[in-house]
Amino acid sequence: MIQSETLELLEWHRLCQHLATFAATKLGATAARHLKIPDYQIQSEQLLEQTKEVYQLETRLTTGLSFEGIQDIGDSLERAERSGVLAGDELLAIATTLAGARNLRRVIDNQEDLPILTDLVADLRTYPELEQEIHRCIDERAQVTDRASQKLGEIRTDLRRVRSQITQKLQNILQAKSGAVQEQLITQRGDRFVIPVKAPQKDAIPGIVHDTSTSGATLYVEPNSVVPLGNQLRQIIRREQAEEEAVRRALTELVAAVKPDLERLLAIATTLDLATARSRYSYWLGANPPRFIQREDSEIITLRNLRHPLLVWQQQHEQGQPVVPVDLLINPLIRVVTITGPNTGGKTVTLKTLGLAALMAKVGLFVPAREPVEIPWFDKVLADIGDEQSLQQSLSTFSGHIRRISRILEALGNREEENLEIPTPHSPLPTPQSLVLLDEVGAGTDPVEGSALAIALLQYLANHAQLTIATTHFGELKALKYEDDRFENASVEFDESTLSPTYRLLWGIPGRSNALTIALRLGLKPEVVQQAKTQVGEATDEVNQVIAGLEAQRRRQETKAAEAQSLLQQAERLYKQVSAKAASLEERESSLRASQEIAVQQAIAQAKGEIAQVIRRLQKGTPTAQEAQQATNALNQIGQQYQPATPAKPKAGFMPKVGDRVRIPKLGQIADVITAPDEDGELSVRFGLMKMNVKLQDVESLDGQKAEPVVKPKPAPAAVTPPPQNVPEIRTSQNTIDLRGKRVADAEYILDKAISEATGPVWIIHGYGTGKLRQGVHAFLQQHPRVNNYEPAEQADGGTGVTVAHIK
Repeated sequence: MIQSETLELLEWHRLCQHLATFAATKLGATAARHLKIPDYQIQSEQLLEQTKEVYQLETRLTTGLSFEGIQDIGDSLERAERSGVLAGDELLAIATTLAGARNLRRVIDNQEDLPILTDLVADLRTYPELEQEIHRCIDERAQVTDRASQKLGEIRTDLRRVRSQITQKLQNILQAKSGAVQEQLITQRGDRFVIPVKAPQKDAIPGIVHDTSTSGATLYVEPNSVVPLGNQLRQIIRREQAEEEAVRRALTELVAAVKPDLERLLAIATTLDLATARSRYSYWLGANPPRFIQREDSEIITLRNLRHPLLVWQQQHEQGQPVVPVDLLINPLIRVVTITGPNTGGKTVTLKTLGLAALMAKVGLFVPAREPVEIPWFDKVLADIGDEQSLQQSLSTFSGHIRRISRILEALGNREEENLEIPTPHSPLPTPQSLVLLDEVGAGTDPVEGSALAIALLQYLANHAQLTIATTHFGELKALKYEDDRFENASVEFDESTLSPTYRLLWGIPGRSNALTIALRLGLKPEVVQQAKTQVGEATDEVNQVIAGLEAQRRRQETKAAEAQSLLQQAERLYKQVSAKAASLEERESSLRASQEIAVQQAIAQAKGEIAQVIRRLQKGTPTAQEAQQATNALNQIGQQYQPATPAKPKAGFMPKVGDRVRIPKLGQIADVITAPDEDGELSVRFGLMKMNVKLQDVESLDGQKAEPVVKPKPAPAAVTPPPQNVPEIRTSQNTIDLRGKRVADAEYILDKAISEATGPVWIIHGYGTGKLRQGVHAFLQQHPRVNNYEPAEQADGGTGVTVAHIK
């Protein structure tokens, strides 16, 4: 009984009505209005998973989950089981419900990561053959079709033939007796065909009068000549009706045979619709999924920016006041929270908001609070909110409260007995799991006795309930926090400048009395207020001053916290902007570098091609001096064309050695040093197949350093050049080049650099592939001046997928 009273006090039925508006079917709306609250936590967790999966599914679908065609066919199934004959519209509703359920199952089966919904529709049987048979026999107008049975088809053929004969005869009479008829019209009265005859000339068309117009001027007569055909038509209609009923009876028997499966189908469809309604209502509220916590594991109740769902509805649909959220952060050791503060300050709303949040989590609804939402699973939510006065029962406010609190304590005792059904010698005491909400505990009687009763009651609830939230005006209850660690104080904030509550909940600070301050500001004589302060006592005044100081300190801390939060948000925003700009610049730099490298590679490839053409012209036949001069001029032009527009500032201190790579700015080429500079400052270089002597001042290092001038040494004995040492042919990472995946042009550039720096054999990995890279490598090695010969590598080193080039 107390459970239903609590639901009534929390206005749970209103929330269920709001939820029902989000249902898609009549079944879902009915289930939402009579929402059942689970008895076990595992049921609540399953309902929450259903809501989460539908929420996830509807974010993927553009039109959401569709329940089109699903109707309430429960009464039809009951009548079919009792051998009643279903009407055409009832059979058609069964067919559309089967199709709608099949579409639901198809949509869910086509999605991934929906284990709960997939398991729910796994055993759903939609009987497509029954649906097809109903559609074969029943048309869109819920009428039995001609194809339903051969006999019915024959009957309707006879029916159309007799109707045609009757119509033809009546048409002839209308033409022959046009002066006696009111208008050229054939109509029906009942199942008899008649024509309108003028009353004064009824003898002109003898027959049976079936109806008269309101004025009496027109008689609706069935001529005697068509009466036999009308009788025949009536007999055929009776046969048609009997055959239609036989068809519908056969279909009804098919439905009755699978009634249990169809009832299961209705239950699954209702469950899906209810889960969809919970998901859509949660989305509308801006709510978040709760997580059930165990306070025994030191988990904190966390409900930040918790809003009252009914007030949110009132604000949105009834132009109500903006909803002020509350923060509930309750440590696991706390069992009782006492909320103090002025009337109309929001204490009762806080109680109702928490109670509704606990119930919403239990039935699988999301809670209108900021993530994370962490709340215990309360086996019972019990409340004593508001007055219970009855003139008939002569009950005062105090009596009403006591009667309801007695029922709450009785319910808590019953719960403990349930937990102790199977006692064991060393079993711990049962963990209380109930939430108790008490409004103005101990009010309505003598303050001293009421305060004592409230203290005793809260101490009892601290031992027998998971959490108790109580509102009070008794100052003695504020001191319980300092006597028992399981108690906590909270208060609703009051703005003294406007003499109105702010509806904000302050934790850790008890509310202070504002009656005398309000009375003074409202114009009560100061001497009266001063006398009242004297009666209250200095201790109370000092307590109020301490509380006022705590409130001021809290406001300062909140202001600093808000400023720090603002600075943090600003820093995060600036960090994101700087990061975005840095990423943009890095991407731009990478793009420019890539485009420049592509341009350089293209220029190198083009220059190499032009030099190769000059060399091929020289190789044809015996070159003459004139041709050599033309080749030199061509190379100079190529050098000028590909020479960098702005050469880097030369650096001094470079002396080329044999094997070094140098740049010849005049030619725009990179060459290999063959001989060291002599005493005249000349050295021999090679690029491609060309060899030439150049001056030391005409070359520079690859990083832009100019060569040092040669100082002619004093005559000295010629230095003896030591014989070159034989380098063992051992493969290492230094003399191995991997060209797999490279283009031939890129491979030539890498290969040319490696060969110029090599002092022994070079292993070149080109792989197998199409063979184009291997052919290009071999062609390059064949014409390179530093390559003595090349051959496939040993089988252990890669076989024909690797080429070994021996350097001169």
